[in-house]
Amino acid sequence: MLEIRNLNVSYNHHRVLQDVGLTLRKGETISVIGESGAGKTTLGLSIMGLVKGACAGEILFNRADILTLPEDKRRRLRGKELAMVFQNVADALHPLYTVADQVAESIMVHHSISSAGAVARAGELLDSVGLNGHRAGAYPHQLSGGEKQRVLIAMALANDPAVVILDEPTASLDALTKAEIIGLLRGKLKDKIALVVTHDISVAADLSDKMVVLYGGRVLEAGATPDLLTMPRHPYTRGLLRAYPGLNSTKDLQGIPGRFLPGVEGCPFHPRCTQKIDICARKIPRQLQTGNRLVTCHRGGIIPQLELRGISKSYGHLPAVQDVNLTLYEGETVSLVGESGSGKTTLAKTIMGLFKDHAGEILLEGQNYAPGKKAFYQKVQMIFQNPGESISHRMNVLQAVKEPLDIRNSDSEEEKLARVKQVLHEVELPCDHAFLSKYPHHLSGGEAQRVAIARALVQNPRVLVADEPTSALDASVQAKILKLLLNLQEKRGLAMLLITHDIALAKKVSDRMAVMVQGRIVEEGPAGEVVYNPRHAYTKRLLAPAPAVV
Repeated sequence: MLEIRNLNVSYNHHRVLQDVGLTLRKGETISVIGESGAGKTTLGLSIMGLVKGACAGEILFNRADILTLPEDKRRRLRGKELAMVFQNVADALHPLYTVADQVAESIMVHHSISSAGAVARAGELLDSVGLNGHRAGAYPHQLSGGEKQRVLIAMALANDPAVVILDEPTASLDALTKAEIIGLLRGKLKDKIALVVTHDISVAADLSDKMVVLYGGRVLEAGATPDLLTMPRHPYTRGLLRAYPGLNSTKDLQGIPGRFLPGVEGCPFHPRCTQKIDICARKIPRQLQTGNRLVTCHRGGIIPQLELRGISKSYGHLPAVQDVNLTLYEGETVSLVGESGSGKTTLAKTIMGLFKDHAGEILLEGQNYAPGKKAFYQKVQMIFQNPGESISHRMNVLQAVKEPLDIRNSDSEEEKLARVKQVLHEVELPCDHAFLSKYPHHLSGGEAQRVAIARALVQNPRVLVADEPTSALDASVQAKILKLLLNLQEKRGLAMLLITHDIALAKKVSDRMAVMVQGRIVEEGPAGEVVYNPRHAYTKRLLAPAPAVV
C-alpha cells in the first residue's frame, strides 16, 4: 500500500500542493484530474522523490517515508519499486542510444545481469508492449509518438515495480493509438498500484477505479470513477466534465467561468464558483466524507436549488399532476418532456404559485417557501409559452421589462433603466427609445417572446422555469436564445427547468431529463442515458418518431 498524508509542496514559497491525502492499494488504479497548474505532475514527482521544492508531510511505502529516506535509498527504489512514465516523451529518451539499449540500462541498474542478457530482456519487454522486434534497434527520432510511448511503458515495467505513475500517458496521440495504449495499460496495471495523472477525462474513465480532482493543489473531490462521472458533487468537477467533449454525449460544451488565481485565501475555487457564500473567501473548507465520496466544500457540494416533494394537483376530480418528486440543482438544466396534456405546464404553474390547493412541498435552497411571496419571485422566474400571459397589452416594452424591478423597488430609476437596456441587449433586442416605447401589438411573435425572456431575467433569478421558451422563434433566434441561457447558467449558476416536447432540443441543453406522462414522472436520469438507453416503454415510444435524436 502507498499512503500519502498531509502532503505539502512549495516552490519558492509558492504552495503547489496543500494537505493532500491519498491511499493507493495493490490492484487499484487512481486517476488524478484537473486543469493545468492544479499540481498533478508535482504529486507524481513527489512520490518518486524527484521534487526540487520544499516537501512536508508523509509518503509511506512499505512502512518507510519516502520523503525522509536518504537519496541513495530513494535511488534504489526508483525504477525498481517505483516507476514513472513521464509526460514529455521527447525529453525522456536519450537521442544517441537505441531504445533497446535504454530499456536494457534500466534493467542493469537494479540487477546483476550481462549486457547481452539485458538487451534480450529489453527486446521481450518491447515486444510485450506491441513494438515489433526490428524496431528495438531504432533511435528515438526514428519512432512515432505512439511507439515512443510504448518504449517508456516498457522502461517503467522493466523491473516489475509495485507502483507505476503515468503522467499524461496518451498526450498528443491519435485516437486509434490512444485506444491501443489504454488497452495495453489496462492489462499491464492489473496487479500494481497505479496513479494516472491526466487532463484527459476519457483516459481516467477508461483506466481508473477511482478519481481524484485537484484544484489549486487541494483535493476538491474523490470517489469511484462511475459515480463521479455520472453525478459530480463539486461545482469544479461538474465544470470539468461539461467542458470535455468525450464525455458530454448530449449537452453542448460549457466552460468554467474565470481562470485559476494562485494564492487566494479560503477555498481555492471560490473566485470561479457560482454558489459561493461569504465564508468561502475567508476559510479553507474541510473535507466531507459521505460513504466512498469525498467533497471539499463549505456547502457540501452542489446545492439543490429547487426541490419538489410529492407535488399533486387536480382539477376537480381530474388529476393533472400526481406525486411528482424532482430536484433541480444549482447551475443545471433539467428538461421535462412529454406529449401535450401530460401535465408539464400544470406542474410549472403550480411551482410558480399560479395554481392553488396543491399537495406536497416546494423547497427553495432548502427552505420551505410558499410561492406567492416576493422573496420567492426574486429567486424564481418563469418564461411562459405564450408571451401574452406575461406581458400586459397595456404596458410598453420598458414598463413590461422594468415592472419586476419596480415591485422590488430597491434601485433608482437610472439603475432600473440601465438594467432593462442590458437585458434587452443580452436577448438581442434594440434598447433605443423607439423600441422601448412599443406595445405588444407592435411586436412580432419572436420579439414578444424575447421581451418575455428579458422580463424573466431582469432580476438575475437563481431558478428559471421555462415553458416552451423558444417555440415562437425561428431556428436561428432559438439557437441564440438557448446559447444565452446556457451562458447565464455557466456564469451565474442559473438552474433551469425546461419544459419542452422537442426531444432534440432537450438533448442539446439538458444535464438531466425527466419524462412525464399522465401527470407522473416515469423516467429520470442523465440526458444521454435517457435518450440513448431509455428504460420505460413510454420513453421509447416518445423517442421513436425522432430517429435523428438517436
